[in-house]
Amino acid sequence: MALLHCRGLRKEFAGHVVLDQLDLTVAEHRVVALIGASGSGKSTLLRCVNLLEELDDGTIELDGEDISDPRVDPDRVRRRIGMVFQAYNLFPHLSVLENITLAPRRVHRRARVEAEAQARELLDRVGLGAKADAYPDRLSGGQQQRVAIVRALANSPRLMLLDEVTSALDPELVGEVLAMIRDLKADGMTMVLATHEMGFAREVADEVCFLDAGRVIESGPPEQVLREPTQPRTQQFLHRIIQAGRL
Repeated sequence: MALLHCRGLRKEFAGHVVLDQLDLTVAEHRVVALIGASGSGKSTLLRCVNLLEELDDGTIELDGEDISDPRVDPDRVRRRIGMVFQAYNLFPHLSVLENITLAPRRVHRRARVEAEAQARELLDRVGLGAKADAYPDRLSGGQQQRVAIVRALANSPRLMLLDEVTSALDPELVGEVLAMIRDLKADGMTMVLATHEMGFAREVADEVCFLDAGRVIESGPPEQVLREPTQPRTQQFLHRIIQAGRL
């Protein structure tokens, strides 16, 4: 059953079409990787799903509800969606624990004791239990990104959106974030992730979607799309990726 269903999404910025009648369906407990060149629409798609951008046309359904309806309260929808950005977006004046518990306490009205217990449990699971009282500037980039993912998980989302979460990291720190995403998949979390990590997309995704000029040009199992693409534009893109040693 589809958890997320996007139909005919269109989005323009200053007359430039970024999403062009884009369709995407994501089944529950599945991981979909979005690949494509910069400017192909990957990040804009994720921002539209999280209602950070207003659509010009099309519909987005989450759990069968049309969340793109202008009458829908976006804050209510975002309680069911976790989004993690390239830049960690942690509050520098708050500790790790305070960053994670802010939304559960303020938005979901959970008691401090309950929110902190959950946060510490999640931090322990990702090997950051000792960093609960640290401030973001005392953490490595990989640790900050893992905290950002934990912060999203603390709201018990139905869907996780991950936007190039390793692109701002030094190469030696990428592995620890990817390992955490593997664990989320093993737990059955439904995820849509935009990534330039082709090897990771092949390993963790159930489906890979290649975007070009705001459309899904080709989609299917990772081995098919990444090893035997049928569309000339996909073939051209992956040829360049292989030449660059990234696949």
